[in-house]
Amino acid sequence: MAVFQEPPRQGSMGVGVGTSVGVSESVQRGRQLVDALYRDVKSEYVSPIEGDPSCNPPALESEQGSFRFIDLFAGIGGIRLGFESVGGKCVFTSEWDKFAQATYRANFGDDHEIAGDIRSVTDLDSVPAFDVLLAGFPCQPFSIAGVSKKNALGQDHGFHCKTQGTLFFEVARFIEHHQPAAFLLENVKNLVTHDKGRTFSVIRETLEEELGYTIDWRVIDAKGWVPQHRERIFIAGFRKNSDFSFDDLEVPDRNNGPKLRTILHSANGNEDAELPYTEGPNARVSDKYTLTEHLWGYLQGYAEKHRAAGNGFGFGLVGMDDTARTLSARYYKDGSEILIRQRGNRPPRRLTPRECARLMGFDSSDRTHKIPVSDTQAYKQFGNAVVVPVVEAVARHMKPFFIEQVESKYARLSGAGLPLIADG
Repeated sequence: MAVFQEPPRQGSMGVGVGTSVGVSESVQRGRQLVDALYRDVKSEYVSPIEGDPSCNPPALESEQGSFRFIDLFAGIGGIRLGFESVGGKCVFTSEWDKFAQATYRANFGDDHEIAGDIRSVTDLDSVPAFDVLLAGFPCQPFSIAGVSKKNALGQDHGFHCKTQGTLFFEVARFIEHHQPAAFLLENVKNLVTHDKGRTFSVIRETLEEELGYTIDWRVIDAKGWVPQHRERIFIAGFRKNSDFSFDDLEVPDRNNGPKLRTILHSANGNEDAELPYTEGPNARVSDKYTLTEHLWGYLQGYAEKHRAAGNGFGFGLVGMDDTARTLSARYYKDGSEILIRQRGNRPPRRLTPRECARLMGFDSSDRTHKIPVSDTQAYKQFGNAVVVPVVEAVARHMKPFFIEQVESKYARLSGAGLPLIADG
């Protein structure tokens, strides 16, 4: 059996922000050679050195991308859009929710099937070779009870024990097996303090000490990109030592960000009507998005009750020149966190799903997000999503640090002629 044997590893190939990463002639030759050889033997591939990531089948460049990535806990593809914007090609997707899958398919029309529950992906060798792992995994507590006893008995320990049964374990499992050049994980900002800091401590220990990655993280507010206060933590990791730092990421001034008028329906004929969201010659917002008098009265009374008790609860009533609160997955229930003022004595209204697509950055000047699901499902999907322009900025910031690793590998393979060795 023929197997790959990569040349000896080189030193760290980290580069600084702004470094040129153009594809050299040797890199292109290496990719062509890798493509031809990998195509011939990939079905019989066996790593000659157990656990040596340098012997993994190399990721191949496609016509659509300069690097390959996988999209875990994909939702409706917000993180994917960010990395496609810097030249990436998605080769594997996992998302369990059937409604999110429908939206994902409508917008990407992939050449690969969407894997459902990530826990059902037991054969990691069946996952195509990739360079970057992306995952917006849910936040769950870890149980550390019994770790010392299991260690003494020679049973699974480390992240195999501490994170078992959580969805972060699935992320760690993919990273351990494929050892990509880089990864980006996204979560709610409270991940750092979740379970009194124990959750984040286990995540750091797993990524840095057990999996051997250099990581950095930052809580980023999307307010500088879109008219919404939305804070999320991003954790970037690199297989080789890297000078990457989120401190260098250019973040627009959150105090001078866009206002809601940039995403609201104009209702003056400047945009075409889009049923069921807008209607008529002026594309006015459909009446169904206006709160009933009963619901509006209930929300006001509920807010007053909590204010009197000193709880600070209240709905978010905003106008054209305001910034919205965080859009949540519960928005379909009553819309209370973002209510749009209307003229006269009319009760406020919810955002339409199209306005949510704009608020989350899925819609842009050159992209209109398809929404093939009900309003309820659309609100849940956008409430669970990332703000796309934020991920685009993070992807631009990360790329110089991982693309050098990816391309240097092809260059070394080209220079060494990618030797093959026979197995037995």
